[in-house]
Amino acid sequence: MGERLQGIWNQEEIYAVENGLHDNPHHILGMQRQEDTVFINAYFPNTIGMKCISKKTKEERQMQAIDSYGFYSVEWKENEPYLLKAEFENGDSYCYQDAYGFHSLITAEDIEQFQKGQHYQIYQLLGAHRRSIKGVKGVLFAVWAPNATRVSVVGDFNLWDGRRHPMRRVPNSGVFELFIPDIEEGALYKFEIRSPYGDVFLKADPYANSAQLRPETASVVTDLQGFEWNDKTWLRERKRGDTLKKPISIYEVHLGGWKRPEDGREFYNYKEYAHLLADYVKEMEYTHIELLPIMEHPYDPSWGYQVTGYYAPTARYGTPKDFMYFVNYMHEQGIGVILDWVPAHFPKDAFSLGRFDGYAVYEHEDPRKGEHPEWGTYIFNYGRPEVSNFLIANALYWLNEYHVDGIRMDAVASMLYLDYGRKEGEWIPNQYGGNGNLEAVGFLRHLNSIMEKRKDGTIMIAEESTSWPYLTRKVEEPEGMGFQYKWNMGWMNDFLDYMKTDPLFRKWKHNQLTFSMVYAYSENYILVLSHDEVVHEKSSMIQKMPGDMEQKFANLRVAYGYMMTHPGKKLLFMGQDIAQFSEFDEKKSVDWDILQREEHSKLQHYYKALNHLYQIEPALSMYDTSEKGFEWINAISANESILVFTRKARKKSDLLLVVCNFTPVLHKNYKIGVPYKGTYKEIFNSDKKEFGGSGFRNIRAKESKKEECDGRTESIKITVPPLGISIFKYEGKERKK
Repeated sequence: MGERLQGIWNQEEIYAVENGLHDNPHHILGMQRQEDTVFINAYFPNTIGMKCISKKTKEERQMQAIDSYGFYSVEWKENEPYLLKAEFENGDSYCYQDAYGFHSLITAEDIEQFQKGQHYQIYQLLGAHRRSIKGVKGVLFAVWAPNATRVSVVGDFNLWDGRRHPMRRVPNSGVFELFIPDIEEGALYKFEIRSPYGDVFLKADPYANSAQLRPETASVVTDLQGFEWNDKTWLRERKRGDTLKKPISIYEVHLGGWKRPEDGREFYNYKEYAHLLADYVKEMEYTHIELLPIMEHPYDPSWGYQVTGYYAPTARYGTPKDFMYFVNYMHEQGIGVILDWVPAHFPKDAFSLGRFDGYAVYEHEDPRKGEHPEWGTYIFNYGRPEVSNFLIANALYWLNEYHVDGIRMDAVASMLYLDYGRKEGEWIPNQYGGNGNLEAVGFLRHLNSIMEKRKDGTIMIAEESTSWPYLTRKVEEPEGMGFQYKWNMGWMNDFLDYMKTDPLFRKWKHNQLTFSMVYAYSENYILVLSHDEVVHEKSSMIQKMPGDMEQKFANLRVAYGYMMTHPGKKLLFMGQDIAQFSEFDEKKSVDWDILQREEHSKLQHYYKALNHLYQIEPALSMYDTSEKGFEWINAISANESILVFTRKARKKSDLLLVVCNFTPVLHKNYKIGVPYKGTYKEIFNSDKKEFGGSGFRNIRAKESKKEECDGRTESIKITVPPLGISIFKYEGKERKK
C-alpha cells in the first residue's frame, strides 16, 4: 500500500501544496479517486501522524506519510464521511472536519454576474459568511484577487499559517474560495496572498462585515443574521413619501466627537449613542442625522474619510448589530439616518485595498488615473466591472442590511474630472480629448439607476463642488446622473464670505446673497453649513461673524434664519446650533458646557424654533424645487443690505413674507410691497429677547394699504430689527371699509 500511495500522486502538486504555490488544492486534497480506488489526502505541517476517522463507525485508520513535510494519504470507502485527526510530538492531538471535503459554493452564474458588474448582492458571497453544509457548520471565505498565484485563509484558528488553508481558484475567474468547518463568530482572519512576483503578504478582507479596533487590522468573522428590526412602519411611510416636498433638516454628526463618556472610556457604544442622539435630535426638531463615515478606518483624524473596511461599521463604537440597533432606534423615534460614503478614493495602507494582489486591482495601474496627488490616496477604477460591482453592492449593503435612509456621496467632483487636483501633464484626457471621467459617469449613472428602481424612499446625495450639470436629473433623462439632491456648495461659499464681511461693507457684496436664486432650480439642493467649514483654521460659525459678541450672535441668528427660509433642504454640523466657539476636534466632545451661558442657550433655543417653524410651515418646503415656491419682493436694496421675498405653498393663506436685515441698523416704519391685499402677521422674529435679541418686533398684525412699493400696488410698514429676520404670514383678511 505504501508504494502504491507513493506512486499515484503528482509530486509537483504535493510540492506546490507544501510550499504555498497551489491555487487549486482541492485537486489533490480531500477525497480523491484514482481509477477504481478512493483516497483521503491531507496536509498538516508539523505533525508526527494523521488518522482518518469514520463518522459512521468511529473506526480510526492510520494515514500514511507520503513525505516528511506533512502530506498524508489513506485508502477510503467512497462517500463515507470522515474526520481527520492530527497528532503532535508532545502527545496532543486535534480532530477536525476536512476543509477540502466540500464542493464549490460559487456558481458560474455568480461569476458571470460579478464580471459584468451586476451581482448586486455579491457581499453575500465574497467575504466571510457562516454556512451549514450537509449538517456541518463553518465559514465560507471568498476573495477576488485576479493576479494572485495563491491565496490562503489565515487566522487565530490556524496559527496564521498560510500552509494550512490554501484556497481554491474558481474556474474562469479571479475569485478564490474555501469553506472551513467549525470556525466560530468572532474569529480573526486575513488573506495571505502570493503575487506573481513571489511576494507573500497579508490583506484584510475587502468584504469583511467587521474588523478589529484600530490599530489592529484583522478582519472578524461576523454573522449579520438574527437582529430583530422594529421599523416596518417607518420604512412603509418612507416609501410612500416624497422628500422633495417635505422638510428635511439634517444634523451632521461625527459620533466620536459629538459626546464622550465621563467614565474613562474612549467612546460610547452605538446603542448608547442612539439614545443620547435621538433625545437631542428630537428636542431640537431635526428630521435626520447624517453621520460622517462610520465605515472602518485606521486613522482618527481622517474622520472616517480614509476607508479601509467598506462593509464594516467601525469597531470604535461596537459591533455591526450594535449599529443595527442604532438605526432601528432612530427609526422608532421618527429620525432618518444618512451615511457619508466615500467611493472617490481609498488610502494606501498596506493591509487594505491598494495593490491588493501585487498589482493594481481596485485602482488604476497608471498613477495619472489611479492616484490623487493632493490626498496621497488611490482612485477606484470605475471602468472595471468587478470594482464597480464592489462599490454599487456596498451602497446597497448599507440600505439592505442596516436600513439606512440615504447615502451622501463624498467628493463627487474628484470622481467626475480627470484633471481634479492635477497640474498640466499629470492627467490623461478621455477618448474625446476632454477632462470628464466617462467611466465615473457610467458608474454613477449605473448606481443611481439601481437606487431609483428600488422606489423605497431612500435618497442619494452628491457633494459636488462644481457646476457639473444635471446631477439631480433622472438617469432616463438626457445626461441625467440620477441623484435626488446635491449639496449647494456655491451658496455656502458665497453666503459665508458675505457673512464674514463687516456689515459696513456688505453692500458691495450684495449679489452674494441673491445670486443663488439664479440657479436655485437647476438642481435639487441641500443648503449646507457642514463640518468642512469649521475646521483647519476656518473658525466656527460664531467666530466667523464680525462685530462684538452681541453682534456676532445677531449675525449668526440672521444667517441661520436666511438659510432656513431660502429654497433648499437644510444641514448644520454639530456644535454650531449652540454657537460653539472652538473648531471641530475629533478628539473631544462638542463644548456642551457653554450652554450654561445664557447667550448660547438662547441661540440653541433659536435654532430649535427655526426647525419647528420650518416643519410646520408648508411654504418653506412644499415647492423647494419649483419656481412657484419663491418670489423676490426686493432684492436690490444693497445699500441697506435688506432682502424681502416670499415663500409659497399650495394655499394662498400659507404664504410667508420674509424680511432680512444684514446690518446693525434699526428701521422703523419701513415700507415693503406685498403680493396680496390683506393682513400680514409676524410669526417669527430673530430679535426676540428669548433668542438673545433686543426685542424690536411687530406685535400687531399689519394691514396692507393701497400704496405702491417695490413694484406692488399694496404695501405695509414694519419695524425691521437690526441684524435680524422677520417672517410674516398672510392672513387673507380683507381691508375694512
